Amino acid sequence: MSQFAGDVSKRLYSLDVFRGLTMFLLIAEGAGFHHNFYELVKDNAFLEPIALQLHHHPWHGLRFWDLIQPFFMFIVGVAMPFSLRKRLATGSRQQVTRHIVKRCFLLFAFGVLLHCVYAHALVWELWNVLVQLAFTILIAYAIMNLPHKYQILISAGLLLLTELLYRLYNPQDPFNEGHSIGSYMDMVFMGKINDGGWVTINFIPTAAHTIWGVVCGQILLSAKTGMEKVKTFLLWGIVLLVLGFGMDLLGITPIIKRIATSSFTLASGGFALLALAFSYWYIDVKDHQKKWMRVFSVVGTNSIFIYLFSETVGHQWFTGFGKIFTEGLLKPLNVPEDIILVINALFVLYMFWYLTYFLDKKKVYFKI
Repeated sequence: MSQFAGDVSKRLYSLDVFRGLTMFLLIAEGAGFHHNFYELVKDNAFLEPIALQLHHHPWHGLRFWDLIQPFFMFIVGVAMPFSLRKRLATGSRQQVTRHIVKRCFLLFAFGVLLHCVYAHALVWELWNVLVQLAFTILIAYAIMNLPHKYQILISAGLLLLTELLYRLYNPQDPFNEGHSIGSYMDMVFMGKINDGGWVTINFIPTAAHTIWGVVCGQILLSAKTGMEKVKTFLLWGIVLLVLGFGMDLLGITPIIKRIATSSFTLASGGFALLALAFSYWYIDVKDHQKKWMRVFSVVGTNSIFIYLFSETVGHQWFTGFGKIFTEGLLKPLNVPEDIILVINALFVLYMFWYLTYFLDKKKVYFKI
């Protein structure tokens, strides 16, 4: 029998750690570590390639940082069957649906407001991950009661739709930065295009990440043994990787994160499945629930809150506060400015982390 059978309140610790590690990396960016670390080592032949992995690929290619958003959207999907089961134990399906719609509206609103913070002005921009997530959750929720094969077929249909939209709009050069269906739709939605090449309709293909997460969450709640679940995730993870990288290598569809091509969605989804397989196997199946893992799990318990906080007032408040100590102590020692900035970013990251640790210890959780 499944370890979750009949236990509505049971949490999956591997999922908490996986989500927490993903959010930890996101708030590290908010703390300024990625940027300052790259500036420190950009002239170092050995460390610069490593630092580049903490930045998005400029267009055609794949870096580690390109996987963080897919991981986040996938993890949200994995958690949905657990959350749904818990809510249905105390409420009706209608109440759950109202909650999902409300949650997606708030995610959409927070995503739009974040762009206003970035621009220091009132703007109408729809490129934030929270906006994307609002749509992918709705799509995944609408079909999550269907058998797995139909959910997977619908996700494949979304990837096919993406291919058709791009190829029919610009048959000669479908994935051209700034001259694709994605850019055209942004002009329709917002009257502008993104300087970095990001497009709003990325939610169409990346809904597959959330759908695949839902399917994995339902498998985790099934009566299969732990190793059967791990083998299923490994198999499909490898299949997605082969399909994604195969499409790229054969020149069919390039891997481009900024417009979430179907090859990118497949490849990043494959990595997400393999990451889930490893974390579930190591932490829950092998029962390696070590104390140090709480460093990451506490970040996941207030994931949306700490993401919003780090991207807005948290970055503004803590960066200046940290410099009082880092610059005050290290400048008199003639420590170079670029090193001080990296140390300060790590100090800010620690303050972000400690806030999540404190909230978790006090059992204060911000839910939307």
